[in-house]
Amino acid sequence: MVGVALPSIGSELGLSTTSLQWIVNGYVLGYGGLLLLGGRTADLLGRRRVFLIALGVFTVASLVGGLVDDGTLLIATRFIKGLAAAFTAPTAMSILTTTFAEGPARNRALSIFTVFGASGYSSGLILGGLLTSLGWRWTFLVPVPLALGALAAGYALIPRDKRASEGGHDLVGAVTLVGGMLLAVYTVVTAPQRGWLDPVTIGAAVLAVALLIGFVWVESRVPHPLVRLSIFRVGSIVRANASIVALMGSYISFQFMMTLYLQDVLHWSPLRMALALLPAGLLVAFGSPFMGRLIDRYGTSPLIVTAMVSLSSGYLWFLATAGSRPGYLVTVLPAMLLLGGGFAFGFSSIMAQATDGIDDSEQGLASGLVQSSGQVGTALVLAVVTALIASASTAASGDFTPFRPGVNLVTGVAVAGLLLNVVTLLTARRNRRPVAAESAAR
Repeated sequence: MVGVALPSIGSELGLSTTSLQWIVNGYVLGYGGLLLLGGRTADLLGRRRVFLIALGVFTVASLVGGLVDDGTLLIATRFIKGLAAAFTAPTAMSILTTTFAEGPARNRALSIFTVFGASGYSSGLILGGLLTSLGWRWTFLVPVPLALGALAAGYALIPRDKRASEGGHDLVGAVTLVGGMLLAVYTVVTAPQRGWLDPVTIGAAVLAVALLIGFVWVESRVPHPLVRLSIFRVGSIVRANASIVALMGSYISFQFMMTLYLQDVLHWSPLRMALALLPAGLLVAFGSPFMGRLIDRYGTSPLIVTAMVSLSSGYLWFLATAGSRPGYLVTVLPAMLLLGGGFAFGFSSIMAQATDGIDDSEQGLASGLVQSSGQVGTALVLAVVTALIASASTAASGDFTPFRPGVNLVTGVAVAGLLLNVVTLLTARRNRRPVAAESAAR
């Protein structure tokens, strides 16, 4: 809904393209900076309690966002919503993964979870188009009663849980992690505007690295670390986190570009633009229910490779057919269908891979880690894409040329994700052959 409303928000509040990215990245800054802390807090303090409190904060911030008339205040409410979502998102995922045992039950639950996410995305596009036609503020106000409904349902349905019986509070680790993550995301999203060699950019980057190094040092020495560093020794978890960067970083940035192009360059109405992008969300909504059974049968790795093939093919098709003015039926629609297929195969599979083999006491950590990777990756790719668009010369009416460097970038990100997973899958299969041959010889 917010993505559809961006051009209208920029027009009414006088925000440039560079400022508009903060409507997205203000949320990403709060979300990506605190996801790991949010997930671990749920593990320690109780998932139900953390979920309900954070959802309440999210509801209030959304209400205020619909009432402000200043761009800076609007971005501030988006930041607060991101902070709240940093606690609700990993907590919701850990409630799911601790309620359903690893295997078919959890895989089915994850696929249903994805259906609801995709349905929200699809309906959000349509509602965003309709509500933006009435006024962009409605895109912030309408979610308020829905969030209140979610609060009531959560209070009634989520089982009560207890604080962790073991595990202390790693305050130093929390401070260094949150400070380092916030500064890292802030550096990434402001560098294109300030300049990568600007003293403020360099200073923030150096301080972020120092804080994160300090965090690693603290975690290796405290008895109850906020993040168990040995979790990064699990190859599948590291790969899942890299894959979510490729999936979300490329797609959210592509949607940002298409939103600006279709509305600002081609002057499409918000509703028409929403309908143009809708097929991807519908494909995810209708395809995700089958993902649980596919994961049970084939495992996560082949499905993630399939997702990355579909995602990369969508961007490559767009680049090959777009020209200076991409047509909808020839270029945009096939690309959106391929991207929707990538999400349908990828999201549930990546989430399952990221949480497989993790003890219930650390499900919040694992969920927060993969979602943090997705958000920070999105911030990084979107920041660079915005810089590429802003630096391009103004083109003639209807010309897509200024956006092409951004599409080149997201294509490279998707292809990198594909190569990582293909190499890993081929290596695993090659390593299994000698073992199988040896077993047969015996």
